[in-house]
Amino acid sequence: MNDGMFSQIDFGPLKGYLEDEDITDISYSNSGQIWLKSLSKGIYRTDNLQINNTFMEKLAFQCSNVMGKSFNMAEPFLDAEGAELRLNFVHDSIAKNGIAVVIRKTPAKIRLQKEKLLNDKYVDLDIHDFLIYCVLGHCNIIVCGETGSGKTEFVKYLAAHTREDEKLITIEDTLELHLDRIFPHRDIVTMKTNNIASYSDVLVTCMRQNPKWILLSEVRSAEAVMAVRNSISSGHYILSTIHADKAASIPNRMYSLLETNQDIEQFLKSIHRYVQIGVYIRGYQDKKTRSFHREIAEVTEFYVTNDNKAESNTIYRKGTTGRVIRKKPSQYLVDYLDAQGVVLPENIIEESETDGGSTALEIAQNPSKIENPNIKSILEERPNSDRQNIGNVNREFRTINPTPPIQNPIPVQPKQMSNIQQISRENKIEPKPANTVPIGTFSNLVQRSVASPVNGEISQKENAAISGSNIEPPQVSSTNWSIRKNYE
Repeated sequence: MNDGMFSQIDFGPLKGYLEDEDITDISYSNSGQIWLKSLSKGIYRTDNLQINNTFMEKLAFQCSNVMGKSFNMAEPFLDAEGAELRLNFVHDSIAKNGIAVVIRKTPAKIRLQKEKLLNDKYVDLDIHDFLIYCVLGHCNIIVCGETGSGKTEFVKYLAAHTREDEKLITIEDTLELHLDRIFPHRDIVTMKTNNIASYSDVLVTCMRQNPKWILLSEVRSAEAVMAVRNSISSGHYILSTIHADKAASIPNRMYSLLETNQDIEQFLKSIHRYVQIGVYIRGYQDKKTRSFHREIAEVTEFYVTNDNKAESNTIYRKGTTGRVIRKKPSQYLVDYLDAQGVVLPENIIEESETDGGSTALEIAQNPSKIENPNIKSILEERPNSDRQNIGNVNREFRTINPTPPIQNPIPVQPKQMSNIQQISRENKIEPKPANTVPIGTFSNLVQRSVASPVNGEISQKENAAISGSNIEPPQVSSTNWSIRKNYE
């Protein structure tokens, strides 16, 4: 760890975790619980008796002195931010089970490298090269995913492939990109928003600095959404991140952050017109290897057609079952890159569909059909029951398992029908043809004979007719019984 601001602070037993490059986050809570987040293992718990409430309160006191702030019951929240370290403290007057602390490391380095991305199956070669072409062709790119999926790291990787002579300006509320320190020889300006300078204020100044690229750390507010739209509509190019569950939903997610009554169709058209590429990164814990795996799960292209319709084209999608779908970029994107002086190779992405998926029954009977190791391990931990597994697959992975259509009701035998016809004649009930009377007729008669009837005479006749006959209820399985009840 190289952070001058915190150089005088005694991190004590935390120092080993801070110097471990594999660890990215440290969380302390519940009077002694320590949770670590690493690049290789994901989130896991560790024990260290030296790290307790007393130690954390002492650390908070040191940080408050360095930052020139107070940390007590009157001011129970403390943020301490350095060059490569960010700490957040919650006082025990608010966190009733003990002081809560989160430490995040933001090193000035690019962790992702092409060889590592390919070896770790983070991305396939053709998709990697396609995205690099998009950066060179000045496509506006927004990366989405869940918290901790690695969105910011991938934006840093893409930014590293911008041209050397292109000026970059980063706008962040918490410093994480550190591109000015990673590339000290390049024309890069780092700007930080605060209570005095908002996103809008910083953006106005940013545009006067004449940048080629604007990098917003994250789009998380209405102000940030407008900053993105204003910057790209003014001819600047952006790289940014946002929280969304898939790449195709990025425009709608941006609209949901607006908190205004702006016309949705007009807004979505503006985003589809100016944002060319959306990337979705998925992160999950591999329960067999206990490692945390990240991968690019979707790449979507946005455009507005000649008919002025907002459209999207999912160029790459990798499902949770391992099924991969590839589509060629549209002519709109090809023409855009060509106008930027970048010729996209014709066969850079071959249109294909790799069937890595299976039906719910096949998955339940043979979990090895699933290529995604995390999902495979989840299924293998389930009880060995087809019906249970199918339910888990449908519920957890939204795998469609259509139920068979309900068959026709079991026809009533002629012998049964003769007795029923006798009851119908005695009570002046119009009989139905023998081959169309549903199975529910028998159960209806039994129910009417057992229940307290309104017309006791009819009930007695029905009881007499049934007790004097040799009709037996049809023998049905549990499946047929549910079909019979549904039919009735």
